[in-house]
Amino acid sequence: MKYPWIDEYLLNKRSVTKDLQSDWNWIRYHIGGKMFAAVCLDQEDKPYYITLKLEPAEGDFLRSQYEDIIPGYYMNKMHWNSIKPDGEVPDGLLKDLLDKSYHLVLKSFSRKKQREILGLSCCGTDCAECSFLGSLCKGCNASNGKVFHAPEEKACPIYSCCVQKNKYADCSACDSLPCSVWRNTKDPGLSDEQFEATIQERVRNLAK
Repeated sequence: MKYPWIDEYLLNKRSVTKDLQSDWNWIRYHIGGKMFAAVCLDQEDKPYYITLKLEPAEGDFLRSQYEDIIPGYYMNKMHWNSIKPDGEVPDGLLKDLLDKSYHLVLKSFSRKKQREILGLSCCGTDCAECSFLGSLCKGCNASNGKVFHAPEEKACPIYSCCVQKNKYADCSACDSLPCSVWRNTKDPGLSDEQFEATIQERVRNLAK
């Protein structure tokens, strides 16, 4: 296979799991328990198709441009596409298609469920790494934004803007990221440099 990077690339995406569907001999990659990509193996365990999900119009267009992209093998032909592992599809394009498949399947869940699957608050904070989780705070998703540092009985300003006002799954949907609302929620215990580092880390979390 000319794409030996696939396994590492997919497992580096947040909350991705994989298994082997032994009846089909497919290596499957999941987000939230739903498959978004698969490497189909033959009887000698060699890849013969890479299968992923795309918007129907994009799948149709790509199949007209690349003979190595065909309708999904043993899958719904409208939404799934299979790519020959030794064909001429550029690495960069395949990575882009895998990214799109990941996000398509993730977005099939409710906005709150998406955050739960990713283990992130709407601003990209990984609640599991917070020392206040379980003591002062139940976490952003579990408390609907009413975290320990928010005004009493109110949601954090970021949650209020992102989820309640704009109905986004998370702040990655906003063109102003990181915005003034983020900047105005600075932890007073952090220096400017430390606060900027937390902002960049959250942006990276949301970009995965």
